[in-house]
Amino acid sequence: MLKVLRPGLAQLLTPVGRALARTPLTPNMLTIIGTVGMTAGALSLFPTGHLFAGTMVCTGFVVTDMLDGTLARIRGNTGVFGAFLDSTMDRIADSAVFAGIAIWLATGGHDRLSAAVALFCLITGGLVSYAKARAEGLGLHCDVGIAERTERLLIGLGAIGLSGLGVPYILPIGLWILAVLSAFTFGQRVFAVRKAASHRPVG
Repeated sequence: MLKVLRPGLAQLLTPVGRALARTPLTPNMLTIIGTVGMTAGALSLFPTGHLFAGTMVCTGFVVTDMLDGTLARIRGNTGVFGAFLDSTMDRIADSAVFAGIAIWLATGGHDRLSAAVALFCLITGGLVSYAKARAEGLGLHCDVGIAERTERLLIGLGAIGLSGLGVPYILPIGLWILAVLSAFTFGQRVFAVRKAASHRPVG
């Protein structure tokens, strides 16, 4: 849904990528740094109720994570392992965000229903990504969905951050919206794969 913003974002990050290209940092290093930072921030700050601070830390490392692709393109060393590492690390970081907020909701937040919804978002987010990866592994097109990773993070971190600023009810509302959109996106991808597979000759 936010794919239209990617060209503009790429132009914005290109000067930073060029500066990083003059350092010893590699794209894979940036991927790991972003994941470790985001995971540490989410699992240390969200469970203790520091929702706004945790959101700021996670958002900062999301930007770091986005720079790995920019740096790889500038250096001309994009590769299969880099793409694999980036996708795998994304799943770890996303899981940390929703696990961290689920822990908070189940303990200090005293909202077990919303904690369950957060875990549902974690699971469906993984399924959305898996459906695309598995389809592409079978040679099928599956680049569809109303709520891809960028949209899911925007809704999730936005709701968490606003809740940390004291906006009432925004966190459960955001989680429920995200749960519905994630489930719908998973359904879209399953339908897209079924349609693509039906047009492929048997054998």
